[in-house]
Amino acid sequence: MRQIRPPLRYGFADVIVASLYLEGGIINYERETYSDAIRCKDSSRWKLAIEEEMQTLRKNNTWEFVTKPEKHEVVDCKWIYKIKEGNTPGDKVRHKARLVAKGFTQREGIYFIEIFSSIVKYKTIRMVLAIVVQLIGRLSRWM
Repeated sequence: MRQIRPPLRYGFADVIVASLYLEGGIINYERETYSDAIRCKDSSRWKLAIEEEMQTLRKNNTWEFVTKPEKHEVVDCKWIYKIKEGNTPGDKVRHKARLVAKGFTQREGIYFIEIFSSIVKYKTIRMVLAIVVQLIGRLSRWM
């Protein structure tokens, strides 16, 4: 009978970490609620992450204050907390906080009119097209 072994790229440490995680032996340092984030030992980092998120939202004019229509409810929001590890061993661990709307309570046309989705920047498209023209000479070959 053939013996099943994990690939060599998965060392013994990965198996231990995975089993501890599945058994609940690893403590999740990402916070679930605002009160958890403010009361923990890393509260200063979480507060800084929250302030950075609020500054970004203000800078991007994410919302505008309006009077609440009588027959409508206010859409709630919640904080999402994540710990981002660096790409290399020397990088610092970053605390990231995001303020998100509880979108499941929203209805199009009532609570919002337009939908935002991430797209490629116009400058990036122009740069790629310029590179194609430089390398190939004519863009019409690809169309």
